[in-house]
Amino acid sequence: MLIKTFGSAVYGVEAISITIEVNISNGDLKYYIVGLPDNAVKESMQRIEAAIKTNNYHMPRTKIVVNLAPADIKKSGSAFDLPIAIGVLGASEQIENYEALKNYVMMGELSLDGTIQPIKGSLPIAIQARKEGFKGLIVPKLNAREAAMVNNLNVYGVEHLNDVVNFFRDENSLQPIHVNTREEFFNTQYEFEFDFNDVKGQENIKRALEIAAAGGHNAILIGPPGAGKTMLAKRLPTILPPLSLFEALETTKIHSVAGKLPENASLIAKRPFRSPHHTISDVALVGGGGVPQPGEISLAHNGVLFLDELPEFKRTVLEVMRQPMEERKVTISRAKVALDFPANFMLIASMNPCPCGYYNHPEKECTCAPGTVQKYLNKISGPLLDRIDLHVEVTPVAFSELSTTKKAECSSEIRDRVIKAREIQANRYKNQVGIYANAQISSKQLHEICMIDKAGEALLKKAMERLNLSARAYDRILKVSRTIADLCSSDNIQPQHLAEAIQYRSLDREGWAG
Repeated sequence: MLIKTFGSAVYGVEAISITIEVNISNGDLKYYIVGLPDNAVKESMQRIEAAIKTNNYHMPRTKIVVNLAPADIKKSGSAFDLPIAIGVLGASEQIENYEALKNYVMMGELSLDGTIQPIKGSLPIAIQARKEGFKGLIVPKLNAREAAMVNNLNVYGVEHLNDVVNFFRDENSLQPIHVNTREEFFNTQYEFEFDFNDVKGQENIKRALEIAAAGGHNAILIGPPGAGKTMLAKRLPTILPPLSLFEALETTKIHSVAGKLPENASLIAKRPFRSPHHTISDVALVGGGGVPQPGEISLAHNGVLFLDELPEFKRTVLEVMRQPMEERKVTISRAKVALDFPANFMLIASMNPCPCGYYNHPEKECTCAPGTVQKYLNKISGPLLDRIDLHVEVTPVAFSELSTTKKAECSSEIRDRVIKAREIQANRYKNQVGIYANAQISSKQLHEICMIDKAGEALLKKAMERLNLSARAYDRILKVSRTIADLCSSDNIQPQHLAEAIQYRSLDREGWAG
């Protein structure tokens, strides 16, 4: 007898519906799974047989052929266990309600006792099931809230094979999961562990991060150990504009595919902050693997990627970020498939100015040998530095600032100014596809949008000559000054905006490292 059930396969951050055809016929006791299954799928028949027998169902002792269609797409993972098991029970007439099977997508890994284990990617699976008009989705209970974010689709969370069998015998045996996505999303948007009012002093660094947040600029913090670089970077997400529902859904899909969502998770409400260790491989950073998975740059999509001690990262790892930073996506190519993962992130990096950490320190003396500082800085390539708009020197905090009881400005006040500046930019670029912030404009648009007057031109010329700024600093200064003007609600770039932007190009000054 031939029975069809439905599952789903995740490719990139999207899902494709898979038809599972189970045919039981006379012949030798052999199990065949066809349709480009990987080893995890091939091994499923052993798990399915044990689960069926353990729960006192009958495992047919004849020839069983399972086809996963479309047959030219590779199927991977153990999540096909559940739809195959239900197909076997249906084809052996232990489930009589055949018509109900075509209305539901099922996914889940079976234990030998019939317990259903969690899966990855239940959110894109739910989105695809709704798109194709299925009545409902059956997933492991721990993934049900995640899938239930999708409206107009009945999502059922199950813990055991018996739950699914009883459901198809009586569809009222399970109740769909309901999640008020919007309410949960808006209630948790502003719940942060950190706040800028915890930071004593460092007003100039806070200002630089405010500018970075307002214009979507990448930034690098340069300073000695213990100056507060990491502490400041961790607080950056608290001043970024809140996620929109579309951005939150997009971000949650990526984390779902990567299996990074916690149990019983709902929509990600806050911008992600990813901080990989400097021993990370290039595949782990940008994504890839035998079954392509999103990397850290995709997990930081719509949020912040923080690279602490930037020169300690392998050069090859840093170089693979260059193209994704420009295109705001990463393409993983294989012989038969090319997958796109979104990667629209803000890069915040930190580093010591030299190996000992005390070059340019106001009190401690640098112990590095001559030429060591420049060699240390040369670990970061010019093309990568070219994509970082703000170079900010972080100095140690004085005791008088550490011991003060005066409360610093809180993140919510800074965030209000950032949101206002982003609204100005959104209105400016409303007719430009894919551009939402000043950091994203091209060189051609730069000279139309970032026009400066004669006084500003003279100031910029003098600064470039006196400070020996490199040519690449020119465009970056104009972009940053445009953001500073937006923060001041100024239609035009004034000389004072340029003056502030010029100070954020430390590493472009010739002779900065001696």
